[in-house]
Amino acid sequence: MKSVWILNHYAQEPGGAGGTRHYQLAKNLPAHGWEASIVAASVEHQSGRQRLAESENARLDEYGGVPFLWLKTSEYEGNGTARMRNMLEYCWQVIKPGKLSLLKKPDLIIGSSVHPFAAAAGAVLAWRHKVPFVFEVRDLWPETLIDMGRLERNSIVARTLRMLEKWLYRRAKQIVVLLPKAHEYIVPMGIDPKKIVWIPNGVDLQDFPCPPDKELTDEFTLMYFGAHGPANGLDNLLRAQQIIEQRPEMSNVRLRIIGNGPCKTELITMAEEFGLKRVSFEDPVPKREIPALAAQADAFVFNLINAPVFKYGISSNKLFDFMAGHRPVLFCCDAGNNPIEDSGAGYTVEPGNPEALVDAVAKLSQLKVEERAAMGRAGRHYVEVEHSFYKLAERLADCLNEACGSTK
Repeated sequence: MKSVWILNHYAQEPGGAGGTRHYQLAKNLPAHGWEASIVAASVEHQSGRQRLAESENARLDEYGGVPFLWLKTSEYEGNGTARMRNMLEYCWQVIKPGKLSLLKKPDLIIGSSVHPFAAAAGAVLAWRHKVPFVFEVRDLWPETLIDMGRLERNSIVARTLRMLEKWLYRRAKQIVVLLPKAHEYIVPMGIDPKKIVWIPNGVDLQDFPCPPDKELTDEFTLMYFGAHGPANGLDNLLRAQQIIEQRPEMSNVRLRIIGNGPCKTELITMAEEFGLKRVSFEDPVPKREIPALAAQADAFVFNLINAPVFKYGISSNKLFDFMAGHRPVLFCCDAGNNPIEDSGAGYTVEPGNPEALVDAVAKLSQLKVEERAAMGRAGRHYVEVEHSFYKLAERLADCLNEACGSTK
């Protein structure tokens, strides 16, 4: 069986809060002829939790048969210089000779972005071990930073990141993208489209049993769980809830916001200023508790700001969790793909328009229970067909075989 190292700075072990893409892929890869080891930073991104003791510089753990090598990095909060230091520390630890000696020798190395420095470290390691390099693109850096207003398009930093990005595309034997239209961004840089493979996020349906249909109650619970970041635009939900709480006919609508992120304190303050009575902010829950949490919702709301980068599509863990949860979804997003529209699992709402969101909530809450259940079943069926991690792992194995010049 061939061995692959997956370098993901922010990889999450099962049982924590957050996406577990690489764990799920690694768990399913052996059925397709590959075994994976995951190399990640010791500090959990969302919570800032340090996984290693003060005396530890690294530790090899195993979860469900998947090796996780944690490399010591310093703790940080927010997106300032401390986070940048954390990024660079991870990359140095990865390429430091002998640091990964506890792992089985690789036949291939995957370098995964969010940020491209981890991927660059993967390219260096692949060169050192004389094995193919695969670049996994989860976010389009620097384009995402530019569209979010965090970088000037023609700044020195942006130009440097663009050079690194192009080098990684050219260096890679294969390019795995999560966004369905990412090729429209990558190919104009002179990259061969045959190198690009779309493998989106997914759901491990064995860990996500299908809940029963939601029974009719006096309360209609609208739920969001996930990151509280600038791109999520959760202020839109609060502005909609403010309107809802002013409408007597919608007095049964409650909003639950679950998770963490840099905007959470600001959102709580906004809810207090609006005088909202039927909004709750709750702590993130471990991934294994998501199915039980999802079963408590009448519907989910998926929200993103209106940013140009989304024209290349989205591949959100939480969206597929929502759909696996067997409940309707309000899709407040203008993206290059729309799984909710494709599946018939809910309603699409103009982003940044709280009045439109209120209208959609009213429409959904007034449907018969059977009609909402049909939407929930449609979303569940869609992820079963399109986003099962077993099937996605098979596609990844095919990609790795192609990079190695093998058909088996």
